[in-house]
Amino acid sequence: MESESVTSAGGTGNGHAQPHGPHGYSHDKESHLKRLRRIEGQIRGLQRMVEEDVYCIDILTQVSASTKGLQSFALQLLEEHLRHCVASAAVGGGPEIDEKVAEATAAIARLLRA
Repeated sequence: MESESVTSAGGTGNGHAQPHGPHGYSHDKESHLKRLRRIEGQIRGLQRMVEEDVYCIDILTQVSASTKGLQSFALQLLEEHLRHCVASAAVGGGPEIDEKVAEATAAIARLLRA
C-alpha cells in the first residue's frame, strides 16, 4: 500500500513544495475541522469497542460508518480543490494547469484504491 505522510508544512510528503493558503477548503475550514473531530470520535469509539470486547459485527458497522465519513470528507476536499486550485490554474494557463490536473488525478486514483 502506498503511504503518503503529511508534512509539518502542510504538504503531502511527496517531495513537492506545497503553496501555503488560502486553499480551496479555507472558506469552510471550521466546518471541516468539526467533521474531522466527529470522525476522530468515531475512531476513539472503535478503540473502546475493542477494549470492551464488543461483538465483531457491531465493530465492523462502526468501521463502515467511519470509513464513509472519511470518504465523504475526501470527496468534499477534492471538489474544493477542483473548484479553487485547478480552476485558478486553468485561468492562469501554462504548465501549472497540467500539474494541478495531474495532482487531482493522482488523488482520485488514491481514493479509488482505498
